[in-house]
Amino acid sequence: MTAGGHAIAVAGAEDRGDLLPLMRAYCDFYEVDPSDAALVEMSRALIADPAREGVQVIARDEAGAAVGFATVFWLWSTLSASRVGLMNDLYVAPGARGSGLADALIEACRDRCAEHGATTLTWQTAKDNHRAQAVYDRIGGERSEWVDYALEVAR
Repeated sequence: MTAGGHAIAVAGAEDRGDLLPLMRAYCDFYEVDPSDAALVEMSRALIADPAREGVQVIARDEAGAAVGFATVFWLWSTLSASRVGLMNDLYVAPGARGSGLADALIEACRDRCAEHGATTLTWQTAKDNHRAQAVYDRIGGERSEWVDYALEVAR
């Protein structure tokens, strides 16, 4: 898939080295610090078993430099009795922002959902990430009224 001079493809093993700096920048944006080893392991699991785990898509500019990525994990929803794609990550490098790449990455995730039989693509963003919210509103995303909770699992 191409969009505005960017090529978007499902990430493969050959992309892991280019994904890591993008994933690190995404984590830095949200002020979290998982280890590089853990990020690489996540990519490795997605690449090894996309049918069960999910997929990462990577965007490259005309020169071949990696400038964005998105991650979709597969879930099931009892409320719709169907498979759902959770776009857990969406990141566009600063130099590529405003180019329509975020829209194209979301569409690539939507396409992967259709291929996998998912009926819905869902995602969330921080309450103060207004730039992302503007993209999501523009593409027709519907805001949810659900309240998110998290509970750490003891190790």
